[in-house]
Amino acid sequence: MSQFSWIPDPAAGISITFVEANGQRFEVAQAGHGKKLALCLHGFPELNYSWRHQIPVLVELGYTVWAPNLRGYGGSTKPDGIESYRLHALVQDVAALIDASGAEEVTLIAHDWGAIIAWQFAIQKIRPLTRLVIMNVPHPKCAQREIRHWHQLKKSWYIFFFQLPWLPEKMLGRKRAQPIKEAFSKMAVDKSRFPDSELQVYADAASRPGALRSMINYYRALLRTKDARDIGDGMVTIPTLMIWGEEDTAIDIRCTDGTGEWVPDLELHRLPGVSHWVQQEAPKKVNAILREWLSA
Repeated sequence: MSQFSWIPDPAAGISITFVEANGQRFEVAQAGHGKKLALCLHGFPELNYSWRHQIPVLVELGYTVWAPNLRGYGGSTKPDGIESYRLHALVQDVAALIDASGAEEVTLIAHDWGAIIAWQFAIQKIRPLTRLVIMNVPHPKCAQREIRHWHQLKKSWYIFFFQLPWLPEKMLGRKRAQPIKEAFSKMAVDKSRFPDSELQVYADAASRPGALRSMINYYRALLRTKDARDIGDGMVTIPTLMIWGEEDTAIDIRCTDGTGEWVPDLELHRLPGVSHWVQQEAPKKVNAILREWLSA
């Protein structure tokens, strides 16, 4: 197995390197030049690979792009223990990566678990941000409201399953992490966007020693610490773009309702017929929205 989780085509202008930050070693896809950083945060059970369609567009728009594998993922450090994956530690990883980049201006672009971290980072104002882009994860105040309703609670069953010891790792790791592939292919609407050759990248990364335990520990720490509720008034004052695949089987579309109460400068794009894996399943649509909004 290569030391890298993803080996990009050299023609794409993307290189993979390791960056030391916050006591961790992050495997980071990098592209572009300059002091304007687009930091792309992936979700579960993904990798920086999930941004492969967006990185070239962001470079065209004048950004230096860093897409790290979050702690526990791919070739990044996999610290032991549930406490290592609490939200307070994860936002400090983002801060340290920003510091390491030397950027003068930062746009945070995030999906799924990356977006949970990004919301927290922006609300707590850990570092100055110019813009925030969120894909298919609600503002924490909206999430807290909707999880009290059956329409969302039943979709969140896996979070509670992940609280069990060892069994989730065993289930997801069977048949060389075949269930990791199925997480994409079964949820996707346009399944042609997820050929086996691409899904194998995720399965291989999840099969690394300690990877599945680390990935699932995000969910364990989420419920066992109060970090996610440490958001004060929840206000996000910077310009924020939300892109949402409407056919998300894990997060109900009603989770987007009322976001503007906490995010006054909000633009929301709902994509019909697109699943939770929005930036991979509808890259042309997502890229067009990004291009227009980031250029405005």
